[in-house]
Amino acid sequence: MTQSPGIAHLPIQKIRDTGVLDAIDELAIEEPLEIRLQHGPAADRREQSISITMRTPGHDVQLATGFLFTEGIIPDASAIDMVSTYTANSILVSLQKNIALDLGKLQRHFYTTSSCGVCGKSSLEALRTVCPPPSGADWQIDPETIHLLPAQLRLQQELFSSTGSLHAAALFHKQGDYITLKEDIGRHNALDKLIGSSLQEDMLPLSNHILLLSGRACFELIQKAAMAGIHVVAAVGAPSSLAVQLAQEYNMTLIGFLRDQRFNIYAGAHRVRI
Repeated sequence: MTQSPGIAHLPIQKIRDTGVLDAIDELAIEEPLEIRLQHGPAADRREQSISITMRTPGHDVQLATGFLFTEGIIPDASAIDMVSTYTANSILVSLQKNIALDLGKLQRHFYTTSSCGVCGKSSLEALRTVCPPPSGADWQIDPETIHLLPAQLRLQQELFSSTGSLHAAALFHKQGDYITLKEDIGRHNALDKLIGSSLQEDMLPLSNHILLLSGRACFELIQKAAMAGIHVVAAVGAPSSLAVQLAQEYNMTLIGFLRDQRFNIYAGAHRVRI
């Protein structure tokens, strides 16, 4: 078996009505990533594991950075002193010595599957406590611009094109111009990678941007978007009821079922010029 970044090449058998065909298939790699945190003053430095997430290898620094920010553990990228790698599947984030942490937040961190980042958190109310106050940015976007977003997403999904099994989070300017995209086996990891990258480039808050999700819009993804200051979230799939509720609370525009030249508006219809 040989591997390229994010993709495993495995021998399979394809069953057809004409017989059996031996072939090599490309699969998305799924491996655990342990995020370790070093913090505290010089005289009392502490190190602990705060999360294990199943992810597709690649952009691990951005993933860890985005995770720490969207969980409300760090206020911005300047809180990080250094990021180093223990092993291929373990990363250490060392915070600046003057950063004070809420140790209660660290105690609620969790094992995260590739499909559900919320699992194991003590309550939905705890998620809301880390979000910044709602913003009043009320620029508008044309439906025609929204319709163009999925095609741009598909053009940039290199790993999905090979494996057919990765989620993506893409960032666009409010005019609909493509900026960047991150892919991962976990939808929440893809968004953490995207936000971590934006944080490193000092782009936050992303108040003049559009976030496009390749799948459904769940509560945690809307919470992460709110943390990054995003006002417009569009998803190819459906939102959950809690995602809609949170979008309404934070004055966000939430669009679902964006495909085949149609979409539904679940919150914040005033930003869509109709």
